[in-house]
Amino acid sequence: MTERLRWGFALSNNALPLLRRLLNAGLIDRIALPPNGSETDPAWSSRGVAELLSAEWQQSSAFVAVGACGAITRLIAPLLGHKSADPAVVVLDPQGRFAIPLLGGHAAGGEALSEQIAALLGGAAVLTGACRSEGRLALDSFGEAWGWRRGSGPWDVLMKQAQRQAPIQVAQTGGNNRWQQLDGAPSTASSSSAPDLVIGNAPTAACNWHPPSLWLGMGCERGTSLSLLDRCVDATLAELNLAPEAVAGVATADRKADEPALLDLAQRRGWPLRCFPAEQLAAVTVPNPSAAVAAELGTASVAEAAALLAAGPAAQLRAEKRIERAQPGEQGAATLAIGQAASQWAPARGQLHLIGSGPGSLDLLTSDARRALAESCVWVGYGLYLDLLEPLRRPDQLRSDGQLTQERERCREALELACQGLTVALISSGDSGIYGMAGLALEQWMALDPGDRPAFTVHPGISALQLAAARAGAPLMHDFCTVSLSDRLTPWAVIEKRLQAAAAGDFVVALYNPRSMGRDWQLGRARELLLEARPPGTPAVLARQLGRPEEAVSLHTLGDLPLDQVDMLTLVLIGNSTSRVQGGRMVTPRGYPGAELG
Repeated sequence: MTERLRWGFALSNNALPLLRRLLNAGLIDRIALPPNGSETDPAWSSRGVAELLSAEWQQSSAFVAVGACGAITRLIAPLLGHKSADPAVVVLDPQGRFAIPLLGGHAAGGEALSEQIAALLGGAAVLTGACRSEGRLALDSFGEAWGWRRGSGPWDVLMKQAQRQAPIQVAQTGGNNRWQQLDGAPSTASSSSAPDLVIGNAPTAACNWHPPSLWLGMGCERGTSLSLLDRCVDATLAELNLAPEAVAGVATADRKADEPALLDLAQRRGWPLRCFPAEQLAAVTVPNPSAAVAAELGTASVAEAAALLAAGPAAQLRAEKRIERAQPGEQGAATLAIGQAASQWAPARGQLHLIGSGPGSLDLLTSDARRALAESCVWVGYGLYLDLLEPLRRPDQLRSDGQLTQERERCREALELACQGLTVALISSGDSGIYGMAGLALEQWMALDPGDRPAFTVHPGISALQLAAARAGAPLMHDFCTVSLSDRLTPWAVIEKRLQAAAAGDFVVALYNPRSMGRDWQLGRARELLLEARPPGTPAVLARQLGRPEEAVSLHTLGDLPLDQVDMLTLVLIGNSTSRVQGGRMVTPRGYPGAELG
């Protein structure tokens, strides 16, 4: 299978820096340059772009074009076929303020790509599709985010049925059913009605989504013909009424890792090839062991054992070993078995995004975090934090609310979903690496076998400390530290030592988790410890509900700090010996008296 590329091109040279940002971020694969390779060639015009589009249209997944919608529309008009085959086309203005999915919004992923581009550039995705504007689930595209592959069926009929808001019946025999919690998800079919949408391994007359949960275990003689392998696979799938889209990949013995026909089979069909050592295959109990294979390869089974190993724990054989022999003009022989994964998700390596959502205002959410949110099909987090991000969530993105004190459980859920092939956002307020979820999630991630770990990315956010400082003035211009007063995970004796060290070191101190209904004395004790090393007149700031409509920031002194006004939504910021308040602002000089500033 030829790799389907995402191309970027522009109708003017001044847009090339914008395209390079998309290239560096991985949102496009190639930039179309003038024929002579010069970025300033005046001959590079719509004629050159038309030639590119004509040559690459059928084998590309998307084109990102910088220019006027009218000009781009005229360029692609002669190439338009059917929406099931056309690539996505996303149009940007030269400043990157707007991303418009001109073509292929659903099936080709144009809407999702537009949102990712807009998040990266700090612009807006202009989405005019009926599903998005009406808050409905796009039934012809939502499954891709869940690792499923779209099969055959009357998709146009289904989408028109959904647009009329007619009842849609779903039958599901594979894949996790949590997708039914998505906004606008249709109901499951009753026993007396024919389904309109089927989720499973078998092709049907309805519209089909296929979770790829089948692994083809294959062994073959050296030099076996590719046509023999093709015939073996196609005949077996057809006999068992299994869709090729339900195949997750091919598995074999590591001694076959360089077998040309196996490599070609996997490459042409877009299937990963997994290879196992003989000792690992030999440990698998199979129904049809072979003494001859054991004598030659050191394992009594290749096809059945590899299929079961690749399909994972508790896998079952959907098809036992069968042998395909050469026909005239071919050579070699092959064995094939099919293992079915017990996991209800696609058995692929997913992505875990650790996202710092900032203090609360969407204006303070970084473009990096916005892009990760747009990519994720499941958002996991504490309900309050998810509420603040709710305006950004699409109908095809699942929200999983957790309790405030169940951080480990939220990490475990997010990691399990990512291990099962999904792209997951685990959300913290502020910065996820500052009293957030990144550390707990990373510990659990590191406990996994390296081969089972999903991709893991931490996206920084604006912490409450930063926003509190910005609102108060400039209190963090010299050395500072943060201390959490929550003794739920840290013994109070350790917290006291840290407070004493901060006081002795004359640090500006930010106190997180300062006071709750169940912990109402710790803040008072912290003030006592700090007063042992600095005067009562030391400036202090109470910053509550930062970045939210209820935001309140007030200036005080350490001696008269109003403890009863502090709760878990408050950050307490205490100055050092040089901090002062002037003109209603708190400032800490960059250097001590007599020091020379650089």
